[in-house]
Amino acid sequence: MAASLLNRVTSVSNSHVLKRFFHARAMADHEAGGAAPVAAPVAAEDSSAISILLDYHAATKHHLKRYAKGPHGLDWANKPNPFRRYEGAPVRSLLQLPESPPSVDDPLYSAVFCSSSSSSSSSSSSSSLVSLLNKPLTIASLSQLLYDSLALSAWKSTGRKVRCLRVNPSSGNLHPTEAYIICDAIDGISASPFVAHYAPKEHALEIRAELPIDVWHGLTQGLPPGSLLLGFTSIFWREAWKYGERAFRYCNHDVGHAIGAVAVGAASLGWNACLLDGYGTHQLNCLFGLTHELPSSTEQGPIKGVFPELEREHGDCIMAIFPFGHTNLKPSQSHLAHLSDYMKSVQWKGKINVLSTHHVKWPIIYQAAEASFKPATGFTPHAGSKRVTESLLPYVAYEPMTMRQVVRKCRSAQNMDSQYGMLSDVFYQMLLKTLPTGGAGVQAEPHQLPFGVLPWKAEVHLVLFSHRVVGLKQGIYILVRNFAHKEALQKAMKPEFVWEKPESCPSSLPLYKLYEGDCRDLAAHLSCHQEIAGESCFSLGMVARFEPAIREQGAWMYSRLFWETGVIGQILYLEAHAFGISATGIGCYFDDAVHDVLGLEGSEFQSLYHFTVGVPLVDKRLLMLPAYPAPAMDA
Repeated sequence: MAASLLNRVTSVSNSHVLKRFFHARAMADHEAGGAAPVAAPVAAEDSSAISILLDYHAATKHHLKRYAKGPHGLDWANKPNPFRRYEGAPVRSLLQLPESPPSVDDPLYSAVFCSSSSSSSSSSSSSSLVSLLNKPLTIASLSQLLYDSLALSAWKSTGRKVRCLRVNPSSGNLHPTEAYIICDAIDGISASPFVAHYAPKEHALEIRAELPIDVWHGLTQGLPPGSLLLGFTSIFWREAWKYGERAFRYCNHDVGHAIGAVAVGAASLGWNACLLDGYGTHQLNCLFGLTHELPSSTEQGPIKGVFPELEREHGDCIMAIFPFGHTNLKPSQSHLAHLSDYMKSVQWKGKINVLSTHHVKWPIIYQAAEASFKPATGFTPHAGSKRVTESLLPYVAYEPMTMRQVVRKCRSAQNMDSQYGMLSDVFYQMLLKTLPTGGAGVQAEPHQLPFGVLPWKAEVHLVLFSHRVVGLKQGIYILVRNFAHKEALQKAMKPEFVWEKPESCPSSLPLYKLYEGDCRDLAAHLSCHQEIAGESCFSLGMVARFEPAIREQGAWMYSRLFWETGVIGQILYLEAHAFGISATGIGCYFDDAVHDVLGLEGSEFQSLYHFTVGVPLVDKRLLMLPAYPAPAMDA
């Protein structure tokens, strides 16, 4: 890739200009091979599901001359209510917690990620270290977990209009993700084991069902005492209202953000978290009391009308939250085969509220969701996350903020101030936090907080555009998060990429320079012409080992690749705000144009999510109001 070509590019709206700029991979590289490895044979039904998902992914790509199918303008009168409620279900209010001054229950941000022996946490107050000890499961600790991970964080006012912000980020601030708690009896909430829906506007639990004690024991067999289960579902209509067919992607980004938010929130209580990925979609729907049928997906869309079935929830995943110190969880799977029979006797309470009076159906979303249904499988013994010590850079100073102050101040930047840059040490520290191992070697097994929540090896790598990092030259870099993929990445990418490690880069950080040059315009153009991607300190695309991972694991891995990008995005949000700057997730980008820049062909690797980090420009016209008490309106 010639520097002169990069510097001459001012617009990629013309496809001929783009093709000249993204010149084809050298013929020699093509002749040397580079096809995706052939995966082991899969069952015919799973092969069909994989084909549906690959077709969905291809159909929902943004291209330079056309975007993925979506609404032509927004129907504001039918914008979905951002709050699901179960009308008639018993409501148990949770405790709201102070953000300032810091309390003993709110440790410093840096202390949550480190063992007490690390230099980074040694500067923490003794109260911050004490608070990292395992807290008992009570209404107070459960309130804290949800308040610091899924609750409202503020209301933004622009005169007559207000909208809510939440601790867990969401594409378009539409929040398709709903959360459910499955827990033993807790004083002040329920006298018996229960299933509850979390209502963030009220910061309350809606008790959907009481569980027989034998069912609760079956669900938690193999888990430590004091564990609880926390699950997520998606309402695709909330995202489809704005984004059309691409919404299924964004819903899965949001699930990943929520997983990361809960894992970090649990750690501040001295708790750990891991996905119980042995559950199938059918079992999750049984646990959450959901209607199992998805809307019909055989038509062609979009179709306007009244489709209340679009407001149903899709079971995504369930996490075990348990005390730190338990390193070899072995959840029982004996109850899975009979779970639907167990739940038939459960009396579900509450009726769902109506989110919109009219809808637009995008059938391709439900085809993809149905294809991604996961069967019940065996549970893999899992240890959750660890607090690492060896990878952190002790001389990099975070802002003196507590965990609650960081998570509850997170905001997506709308614009970046191009006058400012960041020190390379801060840049490297943020990247170290995105590694599954925290830099303790380059193996792929996830154990650094929050990546220990995921039961699979890292599949996602970061392609970075360095714009304003002091001590690091402008250019394109790659962070290899699973070293087993490095050779395949090198083979798949352009042969002229240099793959050089920056001189100032820590030895534990597998970061490589690919190309040196000013890529600010390029980064903005690739992210749907959004200037924020070029005016930041750095931006990035998250490139996943795509089709091989799906064929090796199963069709349901499609969603999980997006979850992994969401967890990475969540830690980038937290790190940015802990350093006093900001970040923004970017779901709109030109998929194949990104691949052309890198030289990627086929579907061995695909870019699934973009991100940008820098100094925000603050709109002083906006007024931030406290999260609670919430105003009477819902939007």
